[in-house]
Amino acid sequence: MSSLSVFLSIAAALSIGAMSPGPSFVMVSRIAVSRSRIDGLAAALGMGLGGVVFSILALAGLTALLSQFEWLYLALKVAGGIYLIYIAFRIWRGASDPLDMGETALGTCAVGRSFMSAFLTQISNPKTIVVYASIFAALLPQSIPIGLIVAIPIGVFAVEAGWYTIVAYAFSARHPRRVYLSAKAWIDRLAGTVMAGLGLQLVISGLRGR
Repeated sequence: MSSLSVFLSIAAALSIGAMSPGPSFVMVSRIAVSRSRIDGLAAALGMGLGGVVFSILALAGLTALLSQFEWLYLALKVAGGIYLIYIAFRIWRGASDPLDMGETALGTCAVGRSFMSAFLTQISNPKTIVVYASIFAALLPQSIPIGLIVAIPIGVFAVEAGWYTIVAYAFSARHPRRVYLSAKAWIDRLAGTVMAGLGLQLVISGLRGR
């Protein structure tokens, strides 16, 4: 199989994973609908960078370390789950607060917060690195050409950031924003509940050693 075929196969497999609902989707869609399109795009970039980090770690063989020291992997799962629960608590707590439509998302600080929130949410789930490593192990040749080593993180960024850019554009459109503003408290509580559920699932699986 040529390097191009391998690259396209990996990109296709990762695209399916990126489109699967999870905490990243919840985070980007909420940022886009509650803040602005620019914030949503910043969040998409954060997701892309998080994917790059995981791809580099997977290529570097961190999964072998995690499999050798299972306690480390389980600890990362618990820590990631606790972070998601913390985010869920913040979303739930602010559900009844009115949205300040005068706050501009063009400010560097606001956009930076959106970027970091998305990035931290992306890397809070250590299961992702296992998914990346599994795909790489299944599709990469035993001797990886240097071109693929360089191209894969770039492709991962394109897949993750590209998908979440679509999500950001969709949820920052006028109609979704109107719906959100009319039912902000309920939507935020639902988003918080989903995020807490995903975090709790991570914590429980980590504590159970699975």
